[in-house]
Amino acid sequence: MKFEHFALNVPDARAMSAWYVQHLGLTVLKSLPVAPHTHFLGDDTGRVFVEFYSNPAAPYPDYAAGHPLVLHLAFFAPEAGAVAQRLTAAGATPFSDDKMPDGSRLIFVRDPWGVPVQLCQRAQPFPGF
Repeated sequence: MKFEHFALNVPDARAMSAWYVQHLGLTVLKSLPVAPHTHFLGDDTGRVFVEFYSNPAAPYPDYAAGHPLVLHLAFFAPEAGAVAQRLTAAGATPFSDDKMPDGSRLIFVRDPWGVPVQLCQRAQPFPGF
């Protein structure tokens, strides 16, 4: 078995997907032009990793009310501070900026819909980065 994707039910999957494409460099690999407007997004490896969809059959979670340590999307960001500034200028909200004992820097912002995004500037990047 291989991991395929992580899915989030959000009020406006089309707008959210466009923001992630424009500001986090993701690519729409597959989308549905009608409700629930499912968008599968991938990174520069070409693999799908996240799905945004808007399905009112289930309640939309209040992502902004939850702590980022409960749920977040994490991105490898060698210049995390600069990325955080750029995302904040694009509508994200800063949450925290932590320097870890090993020299890593982990920054949390919330996207314009309240979903926590972690920017990982690792002292020792994980394999494959």
